[in-house]
Amino acid sequence: MIVLSGASASGKTEVAKILAKDHNITKMITTTTRCMRINEINGKDYFFVTKEEFENLIRKGHFVEYTNYNGNYYGSGKDQIADDRCVVIDGAGLKAYTEIKDKFVVTFLLVCKEETRYQRMLSRGDTIENAKARIANDKVAFDETNLVKANYVIDSEQGNEKEIAEIIYNLYKKELEKHYSNK
Repeated sequence: MIVLSGASASGKTEVAKILAKDHNITKMITTTTRCMRINEINGKDYFFVTKEEFENLIRKGHFVEYTNYNGNYYGSGKDQIADDRCVVIDGAGLKAYTEIKDKFVVTFLLVCKEETRYQRMLSRGDTIENAKARIANDKVAFDETNLVKANYVIDSEQGNEKEIAEIIYNLYKKELEKHYSNK
């Protein structure tokens, strides 16, 4: 399992898309209580559940991690962890994944300069206010004192998204081979 974490606009979502397209690394399907949007498919984009169903899954210990964002729950189920699968996660979620010992998980933290991330947000259509707010939130969420150690820290400014995806894929495959050769 590949876990990608990083501050807003660090490149993690685009890298995940490239890993899917070029290497058949499938996206982990996470669970949410938010309403399904047009063109979304239950079981493909998310597992859509009610708040009550989500809270019941929490009580049953179903999730690796979960959060409440804008009044909706989001969580990643333990049953979704598998080889050649990827999840994009926040800093708190990264901590939860680093604590998994009974499944094969490789964690990557994507980092880049604040100014680069700010420019990326503006170029993808974020408002100045939204970009500044995300930068401010990320200063706390991704501060060294709040973060756990990922298996790999990747500077996403050291290449384009395709090159970063290749670096991550090669490191993942190396770890995968090492993992299964030790069994």
